[in-house]
Amino acid sequence: MINEKIKRLLVPKTATILEAIRTLDETHERIVLVMDGEKLAGVLTDSNVRKAILQNASLSDPVTTVMTAKPITVTEENRSQGSAIMRQRGIDAIPVIDEDGTLLDMLFRHESYEEKYKAENPIDVPVVVMAGGKGTRLYPYTQVLPKPLIPIGEETMLEQIMHSFAASGCRRFYLSVNYKKNLIKAYVEDMKKGPAADYDVAYVEEEDFFGTAGSLALVKGRITEPFFVTNCDILLKVKYADVMAFHKEKKNMITVITSLKNFDIPYGVIHIDENGDIERLEEKPKQSALVNTGVYVLDPEVLTLIPDGQFMHITDLIQTCMDTGRKVGVYPVTDKAWEDMGELAGMEAMIRSHGFKDM
Repeated sequence: MINEKIKRLLVPKTATILEAIRTLDETHERIVLVMDGEKLAGVLTDSNVRKAILQNASLSDPVTTVMTAKPITVTEENRSQGSAIMRQRGIDAIPVIDEDGTLLDMLFRHESYEEKYKAENPIDVPVVVMAGGKGTRLYPYTQVLPKPLIPIGEETMLEQIMHSFAASGCRRFYLSVNYKKNLIKAYVEDMKKGPAADYDVAYVEEEDFFGTAGSLALVKGRITEPFFVTNCDILLKVKYADVMAFHKEKKNMITVITSLKNFDIPYGVIHIDENGDIERLEEKPKQSALVNTGVYVLDPEVLTLIPDGQFMHITDLIQTCMDTGRKVGVYPVTDKAWEDMGELAGMEAMIRSHGFKDM
């Protein structure tokens, strides 16, 4: 008997790509089972979604056009081999089927966050955390605490970010600090007496507010390999080793981690023709867009494009790269793989998602 957890992963083969992505987002298991009645027709994973987005597929197309039609499976007789197969293939779940292809069960490899998102082959690359901003959108909280030290669940936002990178092997951190920097530095040094004892933390101290890219000028000559840059209000559920491998494979100068954001417009939308007459009506349409999460991979060459001691947004740096013929790419993740506490509503939602109902 298929349990309720598995039932939530099922979509019919008539579903669209967008409908399957919504199911993928809601279940947090990084896999959707595409069904033909009771039989398994295929699976959709976040890698299938990423490939579809990069190929500019229409999200209204059938999910069957992008799914893996012959996924790795086990039978009831050899389900004991499931764990070994998942480790060898680097996958997180595997369907159990009978000889006719009927779905019987699902095996899941990981349960905890750290196990689920840690790398098979850990990487050791630097991470620059932009922790120097005033966090004005989170006033009045940030008038007392700097944004990186706002508690999210049982840990601060900064700890959550650092631990998420450490799960992929990244333990070298550069913290760009300015606003309430002494408070941040004192907290980090105390944090290093506990689970973060093996983190290598260096501080990049701004004399002024230089922006996300402007402050990166301060690590010129200190970082000589591809590295991550993250805002201090972002938490991604992603295997960073996979992101870095993608960045190198594509030979990008910058890779922007993007999220497929789904929007429900709560109004009837009017489409007009060139004469201003109504062409068609669309009632409460659903739309999707790739949005910037605020996490990036940069090659050290990019640092030479940043002027010293000047304010520069990272979006301006990205544009400069494109204008000079350097390759910039995207690594898409799903909507629910991205948590953003940059504004009050996002912060409150993140706190609730980590087990606290009240502020």
